[in-house]
Amino acid sequence: MPTPYIVTVGSTPVGKFDTTGRELFSQAIEDAFENLPAPREIVDALYVGNQSEAYEHQIIYGSQLAEWAGLRHVPAERVEACAASGGLALKNAVQDVQSGAHDAVLAGGLEMMSSGGTGTATDALMAASERMFEQRSGITAHGLYAMLAQRYCHETEATEEDFARIAVKNHRNARTNPIAQFDMALDIETVLDSQYVANPLKFYDCAPISDGAAAVLVTNEEVATELVARDDMVEVDGYAAVSDYLALAEHNLTELEGASKAIHSAYDQAGLEAADIDIAEVHDAFTVNEALLAEAASFTPPGRGIEIGFDPDERSAECTDVQVSTSGGLKARGHPVGATGLYQAIEAYEQLTERANPARQVDDATAALTVNEGGTGDALTTAHVFTA
Repeated sequence: MPTPYIVTVGSTPVGKFDTTGRELFSQAIEDAFENLPAPREIVDALYVGNQSEAYEHQIIYGSQLAEWAGLRHVPAERVEACAASGGLALKNAVQDVQSGAHDAVLAGGLEMMSSGGTGTATDALMAASERMFEQRSGITAHGLYAMLAQRYCHETEATEEDFARIAVKNHRNARTNPIAQFDMALDIETVLDSQYVANPLKFYDCAPISDGAAAVLVTNEEVATELVARDDMVEVDGYAAVSDYLALAEHNLTELEGASKAIHSAYDQAGLEAADIDIAEVHDAFTVNEALLAEAASFTPPGRGIEIGFDPDERSAECTDVQVSTSGGLKARGHPVGATGLYQAIEAYEQLTERANPARQVDDATAALTVNEGGTGDALTTAHVFTA
């Protein structure tokens, strides 16, 4: 089977913009193809991750964005799995190339979350929860994740300060990421002094409302070598998409079983283990989720996911020395929902090709993991393993 490679990436900064999603996507395409032939000369198919039509009252985004990218008459599909939409677009692109269905596939993602205000964003995100038992109760995504955090603290030694440490780390990383939404330092006291959103989660434990667009080009080896130098190619060695219960009530609240299955499936395909991963971008929409995903990825033992907020040399011996959320993560880089999985892949690509800001570049990084989730916890999880 053909080996899939990422050969170029592009994005807008993450923030809040007075524009349209298609215009943001055009900027991401321009960034990705700056030193390459036009997309129409390379791309065979397009997948677009996009969470909700509520923000811009627009569906069939595949066709619209293919038009704006100059890709008329290629197969172009919008894919949706709430916050895992971007990861699913990437998985589909990788799968198409690996199967030989296409030689070069563009995975894109975008969201204009700010266009409808906080109420629209809250309602759109809650559409990913179980309609009968969760949406109709009036609970929000923050409340659902607070239940995870409450149970996690009850069953482990985790404290609000441990969650705060994760937020501080991710904001520190974001300060050296030029596309991050937040260029602001945090300290633990500031996080702990912020107001509760849903106890025990505070304001700075939660990812923001964000706008942004991202693009990742996946090709086979023949096309890759025609377009870029070998040092600019990143191999996709493993990938998976795994579903789990939609309703939180059905879950074990302290174990993301579906995420673990996706991650370890990607490890197995790549022939790697957790200890081999140098950098990871995980779905830290809330700080508790970074802790849970650290455990799902076997970076820490069960019940010790909070150690992912420590520097590697401060963790216990059972933990790996992986660097997590070097981009700032959803928490501080920002979380334009349909594009988040692609922003994760962009960080992996930049780290493995040594394009990251020197202040956050991980020395000698050769393997990366990205984990993109949709729904509360892991209703749908995509995982990808990349190597230089």
